[in-house]
Amino acid sequence: MEESDGEDIADLPPSAKLVFKVLEYDGPLTQKQIVEESMLSARTVRYALERLGNIGIVDEDIYFADARQSLYRIPEPVTADGGVDDSCPNEDACCAE
Repeated sequence: MEESDGEDIADLPPSAKLVFKVLEYDGPLTQKQIVEESMLSARTVRYALERLGNIGIVDEDIYFADARQSLYRIPEPVTADGGVDDSCPNEDACCAE
């Protein structure tokens, strides 16, 4: 995940962290679906998605069911052989189990 200005998820507002968790558990979702799941206002979700996108944590794709909307997801780290990377590149940002 690329970061801009040294900012990471720990530096984001609580609303952005909530949107991240909603996408982590239920994603990929449209903005409208994130609003319903998080119970945040549409404006707050837009701002949170913008902040998450600026630091490279959330990807925005076309929602083929309705091209007027976008689909937001958290990209999975990929290894050189094309598999999903299970290791944690940043131990501070990963959840301890």
